[in-house]
Amino acid sequence: MNRKPSSSPRSKKQTAGSPVEGEPVFVAVGFLRRPHGIHGEMLMDVLTDFPERMKPHRQLFLGDSHEPVRIEKVRWADQSMLIKFEGMDDAEALGRFRNTVVYVLVDQLPPLPEGQYYHHQLLGLRVVSDEGQFLGVLEQILETGANDVYLVHTPEDKEILLPAIEEVILSVNLEDGEMVVHLQEWA
Repeated sequence: MNRKPSSSPRSKKQTAGSPVEGEPVFVAVGFLRRPHGIHGEMLMDVLTDFPERMKPHRQLFLGDSHEPVRIEKVRWADQSMLIKFEGMDDAEALGRFRNTVVYVLVDQLPPLPEGQYYHHQLLGLRVVSDEGQFLGVLEQILETGANDVYLVHTPEDKEILLPAIEEVILSVNLEDGEMVVHLQEWA
């Protein structure tokens, strides 16, 4: 789902970093690994911070074609989730969904507290220094143990790594598609 943004500033005004008009409006929340048992369940890796929203009758979309399905039931199996879809009882037929990404519509995501953002909202933002210099476009978010690290692709085809900490990330303006950062001197 991640797109490779251009290295120049965006010309369109938008309310988030990604998706922009014309792009998919889905975000990944799971990854179906394989059928489990004989009653139509699938083993799913959970890719969302809100697994409690995976409940009966919730609509999901499977694979690149975004095939719509509804959840019949879910239960936990160690670190993974066992999920069953309405009307899909044949474990053998479910094999076609092996190694398939599970999506929800972006507009169905729960709102976050002020100052917190979903990764897809940040990807593609123009990154500007607190001195007004255009640094590039936020291309990737690396999840580390302590804090995320933002990978910014510069117009010179280089990469800048910025730790997602208050001292570096000064402001995020989704409406203008811009992030203001303070470049630190590294010893």
